[in-house]
Amino acid sequence: MKESISITELKRILRPGINIIDIRSSTSYKLGNIPYSKNISKNELMFNPEKYLIKEKVYYIYCSKGIQSRGLVKYLNSIGYHTANIIGGYASYK
Repeated sequence: MKESISITELKRILRPGINIIDIRSSTSYKLGNIPYSKNISKNELMFNPEKYLIKEKVYYIYCSKGIQSRGLVKYLNSIGYHTANIIGGYASYK
């Protein structure tokens, strides 16, 4: 699995049931987000991934510009999860 995905690639597979996680603040999330995404903080995912993720599923993760989510994706993949960073984050989606 690739560790990152472009917004163009994501838009091609965007549909109900896709696992997209927005790690921005709840305020930012409420002001606008990628459809079908869930808002879970970076710290929650980093320290309690088993609470939110299933190792057999794929998750697409984004932040504002794709920098914080890139680091989180590297970490989650290193402990056995299947995650991909959305390149450019929400800024590239708008």
